[in-house]
Amino acid sequence: MKNLKLLLAGTVAALALGGTAAQAERGTDGDLKILFWQAVSTMNPYLSGGTKEVYASSMVIEPLARYDEKGELVPTLVTEIPTLENGGVAQDLLSMTWKIKPDVKWSDGTPFTAEDAIFTWKYCTAPDGGCAQAAQYEGVKSVEAPDPQTIKITFTEPKPYPYSAFVGAQSPIIQKKQFENCVGAKAPGCTDANFKPVGTGPFVVKDFKPNDVITLTANENYRDPAKPAFASVTLKGGGDAASAARAVLETGEYDYAWNMQVEPEVLATMMKAGKGTLVTAFGTQVERINLNHYNADPALGAKRSTKEAGPHPSLSDPAVRRALSLAIDRDIIDEAGYGEAGKPTCNIVPGPPAYASTKNDSWCLKQDIEGANKLLEDAGWKKGPDGIRAKDGVRLSFLYTTSTNSVRQATQELVKAMWAEIGVDAELRNASASVFFGGDPASPDTFQKFYADVEMYTNNFDGTDPEKYLAEWLCDKVPGPENGWQGQNIPRYCNPEYDKLVNELSKTADISKREELAKQLNDMLTEEGAHIPLIYRGQISSHSVTLEGVKMNAWDSELWNVADWSRKK
Repeated sequence: MKNLKLLLAGTVAALALGGTAAQAERGTDGDLKILFWQAVSTMNPYLSGGTKEVYASSMVIEPLARYDEKGELVPTLVTEIPTLENGGVAQDLLSMTWKIKPDVKWSDGTPFTAEDAIFTWKYCTAPDGGCAQAAQYEGVKSVEAPDPQTIKITFTEPKPYPYSAFVGAQSPIIQKKQFENCVGAKAPGCTDANFKPVGTGPFVVKDFKPNDVITLTANENYRDPAKPAFASVTLKGGGDAASAARAVLETGEYDYAWNMQVEPEVLATMMKAGKGTLVTAFGTQVERINLNHYNADPALGAKRSTKEAGPHPSLSDPAVRRALSLAIDRDIIDEAGYGEAGKPTCNIVPGPPAYASTKNDSWCLKQDIEGANKLLEDAGWKKGPDGIRAKDGVRLSFLYTTSTNSVRQATQELVKAMWAEIGVDAELRNASASVFFGGDPASPDTFQKFYADVEMYTNNFDGTDPEKYLAEWLCDKVPGPENGWQGQNIPRYCNPEYDKLVNELSKTADISKREELAKQLNDMLTEEGAHIPLIYRGQISSHSVTLEGVKMNAWDSELWNVADWSRKK
């Protein structure tokens, strides 16, 4: 129990979100111009696992608690963080209780109550709902309202780390009144609600143009009457990372631009204009190549990349998966595309440091072309006249897709050349980020559909504890038609032993044991080739030198404290 108390006490900091620069009354600083080169497709993060949707919506809809820039839990819509010490977490670890702050209102002026939390849980766990954030509610047995200001969460079994449901930008609360007719299969069709959610955050959506522009205005019912300082926000989407960086750093047209995935030397040149600055924070973000464990042959039609398609004809071979990783020189990729904002990695959980494994570094971090070739040769994959390896009529030729971005396309070219050295061919494709990360179940080009053999992108998790993130690779989290293609297990990896270990982690209180289990799970994913981790990425964005109050946050939404932003006077 001592270790459990240390875990719960050390994870939280029950501090109210405070402002930074002194602010005048609400709305005195005009329009805040934000640029996302990956355009936003919805303001409902439960229908898209894309970071851009999570970040944009965080200005409007909020969780009960979020993580600050230090990775500590802070109350947002509640009076304090529940712990064993304050009685908010039950001694048997089977329940926790949150107390809502007095007089919290939705942007339409109606009271925010525990019923909204109950509804949100039901919304995300509804059959056929295709909730992209289902892992956040893993192990929740019930959500109840002892009174309108109290939320009681009961777990199916003791939950040593209970901070998941309604915590962080990926798990906000949505209004029951607005979404009650949008449950289950009806969820994607509720356009008005998904584009213009009623929220408790500092801003309200005035106009939403999918994959283009979002116009927001200050929430007149926001709980702090002096905030936000900005009267409105214009969030423009589209373009590319370099043009987004230029719009802040060189021309000063925008106040903030997210995700500066731009070559280091290009950013250095832009900085000389003196219009903006770069902000970076290392959290849990990893650029990775997912390997499809299901057959992605287009000839399979609607069955492709589903369980019905069967195992992938070549990537189901562990030797092939290992050889693809061995052939990659991560140092070159890091130098070419990331510089100081990246570090080569073999982990899918790269941080915090206590959770970062080193087990696979000896074979994974350094390129080994000779070893990769031997591995394939010994497994029976022989080179043909064209130099491409094949076995039993199956060629090692892969469709390799990612989002459109100069750094990613350069990485594709580098990886293609490295794989060619071991007799593996790659056809390179890319799709607009707004489509690739959009989560539209009707689109064939989303990362969830995974209509390719391998695909590359970055992902991360809220907060500092990886339990709910590691649960994304459970066998029942595979995307497919039955869940609206919103399952989080993108590689279609399935190992019952992995599932058992995740279950053990969910029951473990001892901090050192949790760290050990998390490392084991991380190592299984790398060793068994669920994916190929490439670069531990720092989150790097840019903002105008006239913008104050920005606290770069790698543990939650980068816009987590946008209510505190103001214009330098």
